[in-house]
Amino acid sequence: MKLMHTLKQDTLSLSFEVFPPKQDAAFDSVKKATEEIAKLRPAFISVTYGAGGGTSKYTLDIAKNIKDQYNVQTLAHLTCVSSTRETVHQKIKEIKAAGIENIMALRGDIPADMDLSHQETWAYHHAIDLIRELRESGTDFCIGGACYPEKHPESANQKEDIRFLKEKVDAGCEFLTTQMFFDNNVLYRFLYHALRRGIEVPVVAGVMPITDTRLLKRTVLLSGATLPPRFLSMADRFHDQPAAMAQAGVAFATEQIVDLVANGVQHIH
Repeated sequence: MKLMHTLKQDTLSLSFEVFPPKQDAAFDSVKKATEEIAKLRPAFISVTYGAGGGTSKYTLDIAKNIKDQYNVQTLAHLTCVSSTRETVHQKIKEIKAAGIENIMALRGDIPADMDLSHQETWAYHHAIDLIRELRESGTDFCIGGACYPEKHPESANQKEDIRFLKEKVDAGCEFLTTQMFFDNNVLYRFLYHALRRGIEVPVVAGVMPITDTRLLKRTVLLSGATLPPRFLSMADRFHDQPAAMAQAGVAFATEQIVDLVANGVQHIH
């Protein structure tokens, strides 16, 4: 089933994201955890394509298992950074063969050690290139994209970022999922400016419980998110108490979600 059937409904939806394992030995434990989430009957589960611009051979295995065994809608991530058209088209065929109808089209994070001297030879430079490829290829996927409430780290400012986002939506992106944020007012301002720019597709709010302060530096680097004083105080207080930090991180995210729902945000990821 296509996610737009869910996202167009005027009802609250809660979805989850799964990160495929980097090592073969971890596959069974990740698969089991994913199945426990599926039993909660979320609106959908998205499965990432490998952090740092890499790929994961487990993305489709996990997504297909969720769909076939638990009848839960799945969203397969597909990145295109430095990929050839042949590689992307092969992945598209594999996603289609697995019966998955929803794709999150992403550029992907560029690894720090990637050789950038031959970027002019890349088939895809941005997510919009992948979205156009998906639309022009005649496939009938429901296509989602990412957005940044505080602007993409590579954009000059939010105005420029939202202009590019509008182009991505016009190219065929049917819904957007935000990068993580820790101040709900940031999201509310973003939604206001996006709507003013004519972006009217559903926006799914991405909430990330931070349960380990060791993740903070990478989290901020990848998402561009700022950390409000209340969050920083929490992290400073519990940074050397792992169990307490885990509880505090979940509590902080829960308060975020309650406030989002109270202010009319319908879709939480």
